[in-house]
Amino acid sequence: MTRWLPAAALALACAAGPALAQTAPTQPLNTATLVELCGAAPTMSEAPATAFCRGFIIGAGQHHQAVARVAGQQPAFCMPNPGPTHQEFQAAFVAWGRANPQFAQESAVDGLIRFAAATWPCPQAATPARNRR
Repeated sequence: MTRWLPAAALALACAAGPALAQTAPTQPLNTATLVELCGAAPTMSEAPATAFCRGFIIGAGQHHQAVARVAGQQPAFCMPNPGPTHQEFQAAFVAWGRANPQFAQESAVDGLIRFAAATWPCPQAATPARNRR
């Protein structure tokens, strides 16, 4: 799955114009790069980085949830209802990424899912009590 992400990022950059082309990564996207893009100051010149960040987060999250559902598996994370705003999610991911540099070289998808699983773990299914003697 992660093999098409750099090509998709580049295609998005080319389609969106020169401003995004200067922001979007052309190398395989790792967690550190996504944290950098998501942590860009919200100015007009950084708007493409923010748009790329949010689009990546939403797409990766929806894809993970859909794949887990189709596979009949519990997802790695369970968002609360109501969930955080895009800005809150983005800020929390950036803070997590900066606090966890050991995951910087993981693929961006892996780092993002690791963050979400640590932040919003799914409730564990109750297991039957063992017969204690």
